[in-house]
Amino acid sequence: MSSPEIRIAGRSIGPNHPPYIIAELSGNHNGDLNRALQMMELAKTAGADAIKLQTYTADTITIDHDAPEFRIKGGLWDGRTLYELYQEAHTPWEWHATLFEKGRELDIPVFSSPFDKTAVSFLEELQAPAYKVASFELVDLPLIQKIARTGKPMILSTGLANLEEITEALETARTENCDEIAILHCISSYPAPLAEANLKTVADLTKRFNVPSGLSDHTMGTLSATTAIACGASIIEKHFTDDRSIKGPDSAFSAEPSELAQLCRDCKTVWESLGTANYDLKPSERGNLAFRRSLYVVADIKKGERFSSENTRSIRPNSGLPPKHMNDILGKRAGQDILRGTPLSWSLITD
Repeated sequence: MSSPEIRIAGRSIGPNHPPYIIAELSGNHNGDLNRALQMMELAKTAGADAIKLQTYTADTITIDHDAPEFRIKGGLWDGRTLYELYQEAHTPWEWHATLFEKGRELDIPVFSSPFDKTAVSFLEELQAPAYKVASFELVDLPLIQKIARTGKPMILSTGLANLEEITEALETARTENCDEIAILHCISSYPAPLAEANLKTVADLTKRFNVPSGLSDHTMGTLSATTAIACGASIIEKHFTDDRSIKGPDSAFSAEPSELAQLCRDCKTVWESLGTANYDLKPSERGNLAFRRSLYVVADIKKGERFSSENTRSIRPNSGLPPKHMNDILGKRAGQDILRGTPLSWSLITD
């Protein structure tokens, strides 16, 4: 089975390619377009490979209602209604064209998570190069069907989903002939505890579904992301902010510019260090071959004298016979006088 991969804006993504780092803008712009544009510049400078938006309004994702089930209990957004939160956190649709244009200016792809079918149609008008299905929308199969019909690459996030739901979402996309799909392991907790990260799931997703896999990371810091690369992740998505002290909807679990830069560097370094299963001598090792052990004469030997453990030893450096021949040599006679410190060779030995 060939190694799975997808392509976004000409960039190949998969196990045989450097990790693809997505900076998630989310609502951390706090309603300020200029801040959003500046954050894009910072993400590009940090080394991110793509910028991701979220395309919804409070009215496309919920309704303005105060019933208990519409009010958040616990966590970062305790006590707020869904409508209030999404009014604050959404990225205005009238900004999108400007943000996409900024991406072209910075030479960094911009795409989005659409939260309903109207958002997909809107993003198609902006020529979005790919789509991300957010974890909470993974069970919205009509939405996945609509995205799949665009023919664009699709990234599915799996927070909250069980194996049956992931399989159903993937099969829905494939039924619509969407063959460029990646799946991100995700823990939909904000922030997510490291003890629940279960990063071994990353490799299992690729094995089960033959797709590039990755991590949508809601943990604090960069440890989970870099570890996920070692587990086989091809994609890392990380929420991003210019300044965590400026409180925003997602700022508490978002990476600041220095952290994002570290994440980008470390993920790519870890990927490079993985290499391939290989037992050949590496270029950096060649100089140290000289310091392997080999057989040396360690006391002067007269012609005809027998080799023994007292006058012959396995020592460094590596100019004599390999140590595996020690038992073949013991008891044999020297063909000539041999001085201490001479590397042993077959020409010095007679029966």
